[in-house]
Amino acid sequence: MRRSRAHTTPALARRPGWPSLGNHVGLTNFGLNLARIVSGEVVLETNEGRQTLRPGQCAGFPAGRGNAHRFVNDSAEDALILVIGDRTPFDEVTYPDIDNHARAGADGRHVHTRKDGTPH
Repeated sequence: MRRSRAHTTPALARRPGWPSLGNHVGLTNFGLNLARIVSGEVVLETNEGRQTLRPGQCAGFPAGRGNAHRFVNDSAEDALILVIGDRTPFDEVTYPDIDNHARAGADGRHVHTRKDGTPH
């Protein structure tokens, strides 16, 4: 399993000579896999542990790798995170730390159930 990486950039626009952010974090399809910290400070929790992210830093997660991730705001200040993704039809996601599974229908909308399939 590949370790997630944070990437710092002063702007979202790609500049000549700069590496592609998607390539940097190993994205092969879009999915819900890219986040940029706009303001505040958050802790990124992944299978590898905890990492503090600050404004301008990004994190990306290749789809299908099973690296569960979430953002936690442990501070008293608000944080703003820009999350970029798509609504891939029939996409599935499992949340290992809670009893939640989501499956997208043909319209791309996720239906959340318990891991055994029963509704919440």
